[in-house]
Amino acid sequence: MRYLRIGLLVVVMLFVIFLAVANRGMVTLVLVPQALKSVFPYDVTLPLFLVILFSVLLGLILGYLLEWLREHKHRREASQRKREVKKLEKDIDGLKKKTGHEEDDVLALLN
Repeated sequence: MRYLRIGLLVVVMLFVIFLAVANRGMVTLVLVPQALKSVFPYDVTLPLFLVILFSVLLGLILGYLLEWLREHKHRREASQRKREVKKLEKDIDGLKKKTGHEEDDVLALLN
C-alpha cells in the first residue's frame, strides 16, 4: 500500500511538472468587468500553469468544505448516539451493582 501511494504521488508530481513546463505562457487575469475598471483597476499577470493549479486547488478546497458541511448532520447524530450509549452503559452498570448480579442469569446457566 505504501508503494502504491508513493507511485501515485510520483505520477501526480510528474503531471504537475509537465503541466507547468508546457504552460509557462503569461496570461492576464482581469478581476472585474470593464465597466467596473474605475472602481477596481487591478489586473494580474501570471503564468498559465499557476492559474490552472490555483483553480484546481480552489475546487478541491471548496469540495472538501461542502462535503464537511453536508456530513455535519451525520457527525452530530453519531455524537448524540455515542453519548446515549455511554449513558445506557452507566445505567446498566448501576443496575448490576444494585441487584448484585454481575452476570445475566442465562449466561450463568451456560457457564
